[in-house]
Amino acid sequence: MTVVVQQIVYTSAPERWWALAVALGFFPAYEPSVEWGEFEADGILAVHHAIDAHPAGACDLHLLVDDLDGAAEALSAFTVSRALMDGVGEVLTVRPASGLSITVSEGARPLPGGDISVQPIWFQRDVGEARTILEALGLRPSISAEAGGWVELTAAGGTVGVHEGEPRIGLSFVATGDLDALATRLTDAGFTASVVDEAYARTVRIVDPDGGDEIWVNGTQDDLYGYRRES
Repeated sequence: MTVVVQQIVYTSAPERWWALAVALGFFPAYEPSVEWGEFEADGILAVHHAIDAHPAGACDLHLLVDDLDGAAEALSAFTVSRALMDGVGEVLTVRPASGLSITVSEGARPLPGGDISVQPIWFQRDVGEARTILEALGLRPSISAEAGGWVELTAAGGTVGVHEGEPRIGLSFVATGDLDALATRLTDAGFTASVVDEAYARTVRIVDPDGGDEIWVNGTQDDLYGYRRES
């Protein structure tokens, strides 16, 4: 099954997010509207106007597949509901026992790829349960923590990180190119960005257009102390 990761960010500043998406290296799939826009690279960044149920700064994990019936069958061991959503069509909602649900719909498509990837972080109390759901849909683990609190999984487009913690979806990206050049490009585009050395990799930190927590763009993880590469 082909799976593409769609990271949905809710914002009160959609035009700024459009500019940020392009500065990061994403390409608009079509002319965005204030309500919704999609930007493609390795995975899809969707920009949604903030609503009561999803205030500015919130983030959702949505997966696009090429076979919704096949996805439903693959997820038969889990609690899954199926419903129609305006403008989308049929959507599966997967409800883990340990926390936050995620959604799945048809629409996987070829993407331009590039040096920037979406990597929404699925915080769950049970990392193994979330991992099993994603693997059932066809994502493949690449790096995991030996202590069990983290796993990174790769799709045909984009990646998902699963992190032990209180249930929520965290916004993040992964860059495989020159982080210093990326930070300079962001600064030139009018965003405040800096490069920080973390224990596991370097990251670019960007001031959130909505005034929330800093946006993280993680570099490729080279230090595997306490981690193992699974593929």
